Amino acid sequence: MSTPPHRTLGRHDGGLDVAAIGLGCMGMSDFYSGRDDDRSIRAIHRALDLGVTLLDTADMYGIGENERLVGRAIAARRDEVVLATKFGIVRDPDDPTVRGVDGSPDYVRAACDASLQRLGVDHTDLYYQHRVDPKTPIEETVGAMAELVAAGKVRHLGLSEAAPDTIRRAHAVHPITALQTEYSLWSRELEDEILPTIRELGIGLVPYSPLGRGFLSGAITSIDDLAEDDFRRRSPRFAGENFEKNLDVVRVLGELAAEKDVTTSQLALAWVLGQGDDVVPIPGTTRPERVEENVAATGVALTAEDLDRIAAALPEVAGERYDAGGMAAVNG
Repeated sequence: MSTPPHRTLGRHDGGLDVAAIGLGCMGMSDFYSGRDDDRSIRAIHRALDLGVTLLDTADMYGIGENERLVGRAIAARRDEVVLATKFGIVRDPDDPTVRGVDGSPDYVRAACDASLQRLGVDHTDLYYQHRVDPKTPIEETVGAMAELVAAGKVRHLGLSEAAPDTIRRAHAVHPITALQTEYSLWSRELEDEILPTIRELGIGLVPYSPLGRGFLSGAITSIDDLAEDDFRRRSPRFAGENFEKNLDVVRVLGELAAEKDVTTSQLALAWVLGQGDDVVPIPGTTRPERVEENVAATGVALTAEDLDRIAAALPEVAGERYDAGGMAAVNG
């Protein structure tokens, strides 16, 4: 298998060079069932072996456990990794379902130091504000993040799920290298305003859930395929009639994938990759074989006509991507 090509996130401060596809590590420690640290570390190592560079974690995943896991996995391979983590979502250790958002400068500094300790590194390559704090002006949050860059603790700054005006205000304080947000064949809302904004400003895009939380892989055919503690059971798109309607999306995608002699996942990822050289998706998995499948998607060639045809052929997606509380926290 050939190594993935590289892309540059951001046009400022030299940009951030990464392989065209990354690895999202959230599900290795939280939200999905069947945690297996040894297998997850093998998946991370397989990704690095194949030339993947961007690893994505956050302090809220497993309330720090995911950062510790990633830190163990990369301890002997730090120079191969573009390491990204996030701060800002604060969870109650006694009840992880209770969470808030904190973007205050003191919290920014404390959160970064705690992440570095858990990861076992002296700096991160990309540091995101996970969700925008409505109580703290974005200028204050990014100002504190910029201090981390000056101190050598962070190389590049990012935002996650931010609105166009917020992005502009943040970028005026310090160059933003990447915006992380959900983007896939069934989550395209950012195309109207957010994508033009970040391209105008020279900010790269890092789509999370490019496979629609696994739904677009075609592997989920019944809600019973998900464990009782799987967070997707609470997602509107996986609920009741929405689930059944969204199976039609996957069915059509599977037919198109068969025409290209690729898997459904690979076609969905190839579509996201085809949206521009400033786009670096981070599909998550805990399985080395899925890492291999996902990386191979960088070799799937789609023409502009293919990209348009795929998008046009899919039925309309049913349901919001988060429940009401989750949707209130995005695009802040």
